[in-house]
Amino acid sequence: MMETSRLLPRLAMSPGQVEGGSRCLPEEVAIALTFNGSTQAVMMATPADLEDFAAGFALTEGFAQVEEIDSITPVEVARGIDLQIWLRPAAEARLAARRRRMAGPVGCGLCGIDSLDEALRDPPPVPDNALRLTVAQAAEAVSALTQHQPLHDATRAVHAAGFWMPGLGMVAAREDVGRHNALDKLAGALVRRDTATAAGAVVLTSRVSIDLVQKCARLGSSMLIAVSAPTAHAVRMAEAAGITLVALARGGRCEVFSHPHRIHSDEAAHVA
Repeated sequence: MMETSRLLPRLAMSPGQVEGGSRCLPEEVAIALTFNGSTQAVMMATPADLEDFAAGFALTEGFAQVEEIDSITPVEVARGIDLQIWLRPAAEARLAARRRRMAGPVGCGLCGIDSLDEALRDPPPVPDNALRLTVAQAAEAVSALTQHQPLHDATRAVHAAGFWMPGLGMVAAREDVGRHNALDKLAGALVRRDTATAAGAVVLTSRVSIDLVQKCARLGSSMLIAVSAPTAHAVRMAEAAGITLVALARGGRCEVFSHPHRIHSDEAAHVA
């Protein structure tokens, strides 16, 4: 499989000084997501964890559950990777119905969507559960994600998405040049391992837009923690979906924008 990063020459410049050297940069590869022989989307992504990417993309875009996927095969082609996903008949029928509604090319974030109603679709509501965290635990989750970002440490140019569970810590993390791709890869890793996604929090290094809230809801996690701010629409969507949206989680503090009953400022939080 392709390399995820590459060392390239560069000049470091400051007033009156030029220094030669090199820098490690992430690779960005065109990846076609092909379902039952028909390409649904082409994403620019980091060429790693591609089976997770396929399973997560299928789940978070509403194409198929992991048990409806027969096989996933990454195939290197001349200018990228063709990620060939074969679905079982029921999922293929749903995808075919969606294709008939498509009018044009697809793009990052809102793939295969040709109407405002579809782009702004309400995500499935996430049932309330026993997950409760303290502010200190939210900070611990963000700190833990920094320990699972080897590609970022090497390049300083990629996003990460992780899943943190009380008592277990960061159980999975994925990186990618695209924030949507990182979350899809994480979702795929979790469902392929049959992780209890209602029992932990999704942690992101990026800002929170509506499509990330939609993906989190389809994953079934009731808590989303991010180091950057959300958009106003993302807050409204998280509120409607029953998701606790925690953002600007830095330096031991955070801001809670929706369903604050799951976050406590003391040590009373727990998972029953």
